[in-house]
Amino acid sequence: MTTPRDFVYTTYIKTTPEKLWAALTNPEFTKQYWGQKNISDWKTGSDWRHEHGDDGHTLITGKVVESNPPHRLVLSWAAPDNLDDLSQVSFDISVKGDMVQLDVVHGQFKEGSKMAAGVTAGWPRVLSSLKTYLESGTPLDTWADHGASCGAAA
Repeated sequence: MTTPRDFVYTTYIKTTPEKLWAALTNPEFTKQYWGQKNISDWKTGSDWRHEHGDDGHTLITGKVVESNPPHRLVLSWAAPDNLDDLSQVSFDISVKGDMVQLDVVHGQFKEGSKMAAGVTAGWPRVLSSLKTYLESGTPLDTWADHGASCGAAA
């Protein structure tokens, strides 16, 4: 087996760093475009969890590795039933003129990681819906034709 490559995604959003930070960290906001809630106090060292929006079932769990609002957030990332398949995701937010650049890197996958495949499929959907929601007020149907289980992967 080989170790999966890092997933890297950059997008530009007509918003502010503060609104983008809120979109990543406010549970009611994440439910709108992701269908899931991200829950934590977002302080370095704190636990965080990614809950199914309807029933509160924890899909992903981890620790806040780094938190520098509204510029950088780094999280460890694992399914609660497979904590050995731990990875890490970083969100870097910077201003570019009248827009914000969001760089997402999900990596540090272990050899044979099952999470890597879900992340590669999930992040483009989630981040496209995030961008659409921030710019228009209406999210995409993030998991259309993909199955709800993919929501846990990213």
